[in-house]
Amino acid sequence: MIAAAVATTKPVTKPKAKPKSKRVKRDPVRAWHARLRRYRPELMTDTLDALCQTYEKAFDALCRHYPVQDRELSARAFAGFRAGWGGVGIEEAEADWAAVADAPIDELIDVIRPGGLAPTKAPRIQAVLRKIFEERGDFSLEFLGELTAPEALAWLTQIPGIGRKTASVVLLFSFGMPLMPVDRHIERVTKRVGLVPPKATPEQAHDYLQVQLDDERVHEAHVNLITHGRQTCHALRPACGSCAINSRCRYINPKAP
Repeated sequence: MIAAAVATTKPVTKPKAKPKSKRVKRDPVRAWHARLRRYRPELMTDTLDALCQTYEKAFDALCRHYPVQDRELSARAFAGFRAGWGGVGIEEAEADWAAVADAPIDELIDVIRPGGLAPTKAPRIQAVLRKIFEERGDFSLEFLGELTAPEALAWLTQIPGIGRKTASVVLLFSFGMPLMPVDRHIERVTKRVGLVPPKATPEQAHDYLQVQLDDERVHEAHVNLITHGRQTCHALRPACGSCAINSRCRYINPKAP
């Protein structure tokens, strides 16, 4: 009887464990942007507007008093850059880049010494020029104007000695591409205000700011933030009392809206 009961009893089977669902990891840059929009709305807009009122009054008055008469020039001035090279208001003389690439290093160091860090910059300049010639067959970068901003950034940063900040500066000021260069001043200001997370690296700061900026305000943001860092938001003794954005700055008030 016991044997019969054993024979007719079905083995107990454990229910199959449900496969664990894989969580999709959120993009930290997009997540930060969403958090700012929810808890500190219009922070970037208020920051840029306040800085614009502080640092661009004279320039704005000048433009209004002496408007560009030529429609084509006016359109270029409104866009904030001149297509190709140099940018509005910047006059450049063409250099013999082949001569620069082949110049004795000590000579080149002496020539560029007034710009600072000449012993470091001189060999990098020559290495970059040689790499560009190797890749393109000449020293012109005009072809970058035909690429998208991400493509142009990728092409420049694959050259040893050219980082994201340098590439972004070239593409913003020479080609009008809406790429946000971040230097130590901009990094300091934006972290203090709370536009960028405190522990973000300089490389990450580019992404955190880029996603918050409309294309037409990138040039303005770069110029005014770097000016603010140099003139007001100093590294050691920031002039918080005269700061245009002190009411929203987390450096002054950790709970600032």
